[in-house]
Amino acid sequence: MKTKPMLTEQDVRSMLDAAQQEAEREGWRVTIAVVDDGGHLLGLRRLDGAAPVSAYISQEKARTAALGRRPSKAYEEMINNGRTSFLSAPLVGMLEGGVPMTVDGEVVGAVGVSGVKSDQDAQVAQAGIDAVLSS
Repeated sequence: MKTKPMLTEQDVRSMLDAAQQEAEREGWRVTIAVVDDGGHLLGLRRLDGAAPVSAYISQEKARTAALGRRPSKAYEEMINNGRTSFLSAPLVGMLEGGVPMTVDGEVVGAVGVSGVKSDQDAQVAQAGIDAVLSS
């Protein structure tokens, strides 16, 4: 039987807090979602002023990154580079802003952010992940 690392409730809080701090430092109104390795929601934080739809999009970006075991940006790039068959994949959040978290070679979850430009969403998501990996 294989043993693997898993996100704890404290990890999720730390990720949400760090991502929120990054967004607020930049003046961005976003929603931040944290999912487990199966794409199931563990935490969601919608900052004041974030569009209601960002709560849905952030979860889907996180789910895409967790299930695909790669940043959601990879799917966006494949589609933009002509692999339009990926549009039929059973994933919704195929836009940059979903970032998987890897520990000891295992994806343990992902953070998805929505509300600003896609690269800025990814910046906020990465800040959440970095806070836990550096602790």
